Amino acid sequence: MEAILEKIEKQFASNLPFVVYNKPNSAKLIGLFQNDDTLQYVVDFEETGFVFAPFFGDKTVLIPENQSEVLIEDFDCKSISNDTNLTLKSQSGISKTDYEALVQKAINAIEAGQFSKVVLSRREIVALPDFDLKTVFERLLQLYPTAFTYCFFHPKVGLWLGGFSEQLLKINENSFETMAVAGTQPFAESQIVWGDKEKAEQQFVTDFIVANLQSQSAKMTVSEPYTMRAGNVAHIKTDIKGTLKMGSGLKEMLKILHPTPAVCGLPKAAARKFLLENEGYDRKYYSGFLGECNKDFAAHSKGSDLYVNLRCLEINGNTATLYIGGGITKDSISESEWQETVAKSLTMKNILA
Repeated sequence: MEAILEKIEKQFASNLPFVVYNKPNSAKLIGLFQNDDTLQYVVDFEETGFVFAPFFGDKTVLIPENQSEVLIEDFDCKSISNDTNLTLKSQSGISKTDYEALVQKAINAIEAGQFSKVVLSRREIVALPDFDLKTVFERLLQLYPTAFTYCFFHPKVGLWLGGFSEQLLKINENSFETMAVAGTQPFAESQIVWGDKEKAEQQFVTDFIVANLQSQSAKMTVSEPYTMRAGNVAHIKTDIKGTLKMGSGLKEMLKILHPTPAVCGLPKAAARKFLLENEGYDRKYYSGFLGECNKDFAAHSKGSDLYVNLRCLEINGNTATLYIGGGITKDSISESEWQETVAKSLTMKNILA
């Protein structure tokens, strides 16, 4: 994979857009390196390339295939331990007290009937005394070889890295795949037991997706919930697969799925309104989506494969902004929700340490 890593360094030094990514459990590292620094947006999701979408708004960034050099390399990425002694120092971000107060405000709103679930988030800015992009990206690949890992750069957007396992939507011809993911607890090798709060939260997500995809699906199957590991934490996951109705496609499916209850809440409009009024910061591309649009580059075939941008960070000079969140229901406990975000933050802190 040395050719792609060297290309990353040259492209970044030249201030030109690129994305390099590895799909879950894949031995292919794929890179799209744009020829100029034009900022392009998706118009109708008929375009071919790599897309990078925000949580809020309709300006989805596109790195177009026809204006990029595409590199694909086989690689054997050996997993390494993530038991690094973390020495990163937080510079700013919402305090524990204020975040717990925000959680309680959300619980109060749920009890008042405004919505049944909302996904709160916070950001944490940490100092990076000695940042090297190639080293950090290699570490990301090594730490999370079973996840979707990526490095995205555009001089007019920023530098983002992430590693996560939540697929928003995969479409191949007339078939689709998506998933419902919710509930969180620290991962342990011993058996994981889920409580009523986590089970209910996950069922909210599953029910929403299944009900809303009925209009686009000719046939659908739903798996039983099971535990999925994502870095330092575990979630409950349900697989949802189906066949598209005639006339349905990527654009229509994305209108339904994004943002999912796993990153926003239910009902979606009320939950998003609460987030925009109360979170106190711009999520930007955190909890948006990204991935292949109308092209499976490794297979040289048509297909779209999009993921939710969850465990991610944004690099700004000598600082990194980490984005972390968690689902709030009527059974949430403020202290526990704070601790959940702390556990999730380690996924990205581990690649920087």
